[in-house]
Amino acid sequence: MSLDIVILAAGQGTRMRSALPKVLHPVAGNSMLGHVIHSARQLSPQSIQVVIGHGAERVRQQLAADDLNFVLQDKQLGTGHAVAQAVPMLSADTVLILYGDVPLIEVETLERLLTLVNDQQLGLLTVNLDDPTGYGRIVRDAEHRVSAIVEHKDATDAQKAIKEGNTGILAVPGKRLAEWLGRLSNNNAQGEYYLTDVIAMAVNDGLTVATAQPLDAMEVQGANDRKQLSELERHYQLRTAHRLMAQGVTLRDPARFDVRGEVIVGRDVTIDVNVILEGRVVIEDGVSIGPHCVIKDSTLRKGAIIKASSHLEGAIVGESADAGPFARLRPGSVLGAHAHVGNFVELKNAEMGEGAKAGHLTYLGDAVIGARTNIGAGTITCNYDGANKHKTVLGKDVFIGSNNSLVAPVDILDGASTAAGSTITQNVAAEQLAVARARQRNIDGWKRPVKIKK
Repeated sequence: MSLDIVILAAGQGTRMRSALPKVLHPVAGNSMLGHVIHSARQLSPQSIQVVIGHGAERVRQQLAADDLNFVLQDKQLGTGHAVAQAVPMLSADTVLILYGDVPLIEVETLERLLTLVNDQQLGLLTVNLDDPTGYGRIVRDAEHRVSAIVEHKDATDAQKAIKEGNTGILAVPGKRLAEWLGRLSNNNAQGEYYLTDVIAMAVNDGLTVATAQPLDAMEVQGANDRKQLSELERHYQLRTAHRLMAQGVTLRDPARFDVRGEVIVGRDVTIDVNVILEGRVVIEDGVSIGPHCVIKDSTLRKGAIIKASSHLEGAIVGESADAGPFARLRPGSVLGAHAHVGNFVELKNAEMGEGAKAGHLTYLGDAVIGARTNIGAGTITCNYDGANKHKTVLGKDVFIGSNNSLVAPVDILDGASTAAGSTITQNVAAEQLAVARARQRNIDGWKRPVKIKK
């Protein structure tokens, strides 16, 4: 059965008090609308229609993709009017209607809803709430069949006592939708064309309204203000934490852990508090991540150890290698197996071979460092001449003394050493010792300056 999806994303979100369109406000590092689009794609629809209005160009620019069609709703005249703007682009057997500010909806819930739809039946997602204030109420007849939806502002006191609320998420037979939308009226408290009035029309036309419910009420929670946005954020993070723990991850405190992207994990992974994982992060078996780390678009191989307060972006940490505390691995950084970078070491586009070490206070940029090479404290690669970047190449078993400046381009070959305090500007052959520093002089009888009295 073919499927078209319509996502309503035209609202202004005045209660956000923001210049940013409501649906672009982020949850877990992705816009609310971005989350909904991600879920929609997993249903393999033949089209995704995104109805935009307030901030339309900004929404289009941020989320433009080949599989999305943006439809402009010039005037916000209600949800029914919004869906109607997309009708000319719809041709599938089933149409699913989603909302750009309801980011936590689960694909499994939508799949259950879609199974309810056929020529004589539509599917409606409802939710039972202790306090359904603001929700349209699901009105059922004596045989418990859905007969209509009444918006909160139009409901009688008896209808407001109903606990079953309308989520707005609806799946309908495609060939009936245009007809129903054409019959909508705006004779209501808001003066809007309600999509919910389609339910009563379907019942009058002899169709059955089948209902499904989310496993978790937060799946259908929208965000109209910053407080609700923060609630969605924390719920998303806790839900993600539970999934990771089910896969074999130990989280020292699931409430102090954030994922802002995709995380792939192995078994026996340990993650301490206040860790942020962004982008696509791959964590293999037995990895340990200390507190207060930020790891983005990186891969941690089996048994790697990331110590406290380290920042990794675009990095690969090899098997049983370790970094930190307070290490920074910038894009293009690669640690070989058993390699070590310690506190206040920064790498950028640098590869460290198996067992190589840089213990502390070092910058290595645009460098290739061979196996078992040791980098002394205070060493930097001088890789930038003010216009172009240049490479430093260190062979295997090289020893770099403390406080060295390696002026690229320069090659230091296998087994060579450099003396502490050297500025290396020329290549060093294998097994050589390079000393590049001023000769020390000790001056007898030298008088230290004294402060002049004013």
